[in-house]
Amino acid sequence: MRPEAPVAPPAGRGRPTRELHLPAGTAAQDGDPIVVTPERAGWDHAGVRLLRLAAGESRTLTTGPDELAVLPLAGRCTVECDGRVLELEGRSSVFHRVTDFAYVPMDAELRISSRGGGDVALPSARARRRLDVAYGAAGDVPVEIRGAGNCTRQITNFLSPESFPADRLCAVEVLTPSGNWSSYPPHKHDEDSECEAILEEIYLFRVEGEHGFGAHRTYDLEQGWDVTVTVRSDDVFLVPRGYHGPSMAAPGYDLWYLNVLAGPGEERSMAFCDDPAHHWIRDSWTGVPTDPRVPMTSAAGRRR
Repeated sequence: MRPEAPVAPPAGRGRPTRELHLPAGTAAQDGDPIVVTPERAGWDHAGVRLLRLAAGESRTLTTGPDELAVLPLAGRCTVECDGRVLELEGRSSVFHRVTDFAYVPMDAELRISSRGGGDVALPSARARRRLDVAYGAAGDVPVEIRGAGNCTRQITNFLSPESFPADRLCAVEVLTPSGNWSSYPPHKHDEDSECEAILEEIYLFRVEGEHGFGAHRTYDLEQGWDVTVTVRSDDVFLVPRGYHGPSMAAPGYDLWYLNVLAGPGEERSMAFCDDPAHHWIRDSWTGVPTDPRVPMTSAAGRRR
């Protein structure tokens, strides 16, 4: 049953106090296509970096106060850290297969090299304790189907609290087939409550196809702003608070995004609360078949 429509936010539709949408190229720094630190985002915990390695190139980085994952988006790479050498098989693109990855702790020096070149994402979080370097096999990554009908999507839980150990960092991939909606119903995680934890969140988008695009909505009724943007490959969206969703894949263009989440809680969590105005949609999925295109990928490759 549909609830009554919510009261309109005061003062109409406004804008957030910071820039949330970072189109491709606007978050570049020192030659890297994307560099978002907590300081640059204006918050305390979550970050992401995108390295674009030429064939034969290597990069040496220090993690400092951050723990991070080394996640190949395109190509394969080698990670050397704390005396370990991890060969990541990677993938040709985020739409091709589920990838293996590496976990790197705080206060570490690591070297990332790629014989053939490629793109590597580094989702990160401010850490409190140092764990060991670890390898995540693609075949061990849980792949989940959520939603139904045109809200069916794939969640690749490579660094969720239940699937892989970390201190504060949580990260998952979401694949949405063309014409479908994900991150829906809209939800939030900006306060401690029975259903949610305080979490900052970053979306890093990729769209299949040279001219592909999607859309993403974030809003805060209490503060009176509501933002919907067109997103393209390598766009970033920051979610400091408020409800977010849906993310929409335009017909003809599959959508992928990396979600990076971190917060101040003692326990790692990805708990959220739906917008009460739209929670009923979950019940409407009962008896509705899932989209047969999902799951779209696995460790074995793309499902056709």
